[in-house]
Amino acid sequence: MSDIQDFEQRINAALERIRQAAETLGAGVPSGAQIDPDELATLREALDTERSANAQLEDRVRAIRERQENQVTQLELRVSKLTARADSADQELARLRIVNARLRENNAALRAANAEGLGDAGLINDGVAAELEAMRALRDGDRAELDAIIGELTTLTQEESASA
Repeated sequence: MSDIQDFEQRINAALERIRQAAETLGAGVPSGAQIDPDELATLREALDTERSANAQLEDRVRAIRERQENQVTQLELRVSKLTARADSADQELARLRIVNARLRENNAALRAANAEGLGDAGLINDGVAAELEAMRALRDGDRAELDAIIGELTTLTQEESASA
């Protein structure tokens, strides 16, 4: 960015010198006098050179600005995807906590029934169902995590392919 500022300062300084030279020529030339064609050609050449440099700088600034806008758009999209993945993982974690709490409650009831010497088939069925639900929740959580990893790897491979 400092290169652009340096170029801009050089262009402005050159344009100021040209303006001063033009004023000097205009003020110092009496009516009917001739302007030195070589000096005029030199000034025009310097003006054309500075205009060309200015146009190149404007093109570079435009390209940099477009690249930055593209990167910001890509980062915003990536943040959006990561936020969605985090929300999904949070939902799975909440579900897993609920299922595990149910499983703990059911296991506590089973231990109490066994301590009293009572075997309750309903509590056993509830325990097995809660354990099955916990396993499903764990599997869904693992799947969400794998999907996040696959999504990140896909993004990285696409970025690598695009830059190659």
